[in-house]
Amino acid sequence: MVIIALVFACVRLAQNLDSKERDDISGRQTDIYGDFGNLLDVRTNPELPVVMKDYTGMTISFNPKAHIPNWVAWELTADETTGKEPRTNKFACDESVEGCAETWDYSYSGYDRGHMAPAGDMKWDRRAMEETFYLTNICPQTKALNVGAWRTLEEKCRQWAQQEEKIYIVCGPVIGKKPVEFIGDSRVWVPDSFFKVIIAPYANPPRGIGFLMPNTSVKGGMQACVVSIDSVERVTGHDFFHSLPDDLENDLESQKKFAQWNYSKKKGRKIKTGNDISQR
Repeated sequence: MVIIALVFACVRLAQNLDSKERDDISGRQTDIYGDFGNLLDVRTNPELPVVMKDYTGMTISFNPKAHIPNWVAWELTADETTGKEPRTNKFACDESVEGCAETWDYSYSGYDRGHMAPAGDMKWDRRAMEETFYLTNICPQTKALNVGAWRTLEEKCRQWAQQEEKIYIVCGPVIGKKPVEFIGDSRVWVPDSFFKVIIAPYANPPRGIGFLMPNTSVKGGMQACVVSIDSVERVTGHDFFHSLPDDLENDLESQKKFAQWNYSKKKGRKIKTGNDISQR
């Protein structure tokens, strides 16, 4: 009987280990399915070509014609903002994705390699950090935007994630029928503007906000670029957060109150602000 009990115990332990291993292999993609379904599932503008790619910490709809993403989506939690992984700075072509640009396409172009999902949001995992440097996650950005309002908004999102414990972000270029210009041998499209939409569906009260930024210096900073998520959907043709219940989706996507995001009823105080330029 003792031997039989030991055998069953070993089998149960193996099953538990197998389950944990499966969870580890599937990664964070299993965590994004909560009460509201998959909030990272975006309906891409049907007029745009799409190659989908799931990475460790982000999901990308890539445009092989423009050689830039249509959009990049990820979940950001409070714990993930305190990761210790160092920035890698090793940009690379993802050869598994059709139409991905090459690193030299950006050389001497006059444009920065602008992250959509910032490296600073992936400090919680080495692989997730490295994958933000794939050119599937990169767009040509002016330095004025990349180190200006775009960076400021990235830092603000990390503060909001700390405040609300969990937020969902989608961002990317606004892709029109024609680019502003091309760069590199791959003829990478240079967009004239960028968007970012953010929701905190578990906040008190639930919050949503959008931003549209020109690919240049932003007068008035990020607050001057606040719009509703509905407005971003009209400009881009994408459908964000469609797995939400209709009433909640309509509420969140109509909001554009920047000040509301800087106050948490949960904590009853304004959140601290500050610079976080060590990771982007």
